[in-house]
Amino acid sequence: MAESKKKTVRIAAVSDIHCSRRSQGTLQPLFAQVAEQADVLLLPGDLTDYGLAEEAHILVKELTAAHNLPIIAVLGNHDFESGQEQEVVQILCDAGVTMLDGEACEMHGVGFAGCKGFAGGFGRGALGSWGEPAIKAFVQEALDEALKLESALARLRTPQRIAVLHYAPVRGTVEGEPEEIFAFLGSSRLEEPLGRYPVAAVFHGHAHNGSPEAQTRTGTPVYNVALPLLQRRFPDRPPFHLFEVTVDTGAPAVAAGA
Repeated sequence: MAESKKKTVRIAAVSDIHCSRRSQGTLQPLFAQVAEQADVLLLPGDLTDYGLAEEAHILVKELTAAHNLPIIAVLGNHDFESGQEQEVVQILCDAGVTMLDGEACEMHGVGFAGCKGFAGGFGRGALGSWGEPAIKAFVQEALDEALKLESALARLRTPQRIAVLHYAPVRGTVEGEPEEIFAFLGSSRLEEPLGRYPVAAVFHGHAHNGSPEAQTRTGTPVYNVALPLLQRRFPDRPPFHLFEVTVDTGAPAVAAGA
């Protein structure tokens, strides 16, 4: 019987880096630390501060410190601020960053599915599609993003899968923020695809004052990796979350005599 071979893939995740005109040279030390410890870098949104192409060019220079790693990212709300989000995406793609918006990819035998996500609230507090057209459009945006995530997850055939979002899919990782703004920090509609297509972990950002970890209803770990949160909660370690998954790199076992 052939023996399967296993390896550990180390995934570093940090969100809400908010690269600005003043960020030149400030992010390279962080990415250099990531490059020393990880096999893949995830950037779950708010890559830029005002969504400017100029900021994206600066971020590309900062990311050269992690040039040896595959980098996977989704956009965040800040990346839409100036209406240059397509330029931001193109600049990052040209630099080798894999940008996900309802797509999936595989790195080191691990599947990644991602999209921005959207707001709308959680559980009984979720906004319903009723009333004015503006409310219905708001809710439809959350539904559309959940469908993007589901479509991406459905494409993956890897045993180990990771979901990458900007907005939170569960209430637990936004707790710590003022309760009045919970509805603007994520949507439980994003949790529904995660129940149909199980993943090893979910990474998101957006809630700078939220909580670093929670779980979905089915027990999947959800990590809030917003840079300001990690810097504040874990001042004695580099501000990124390191997550390990084990993948089988060998041929599947075959019974003797088969």
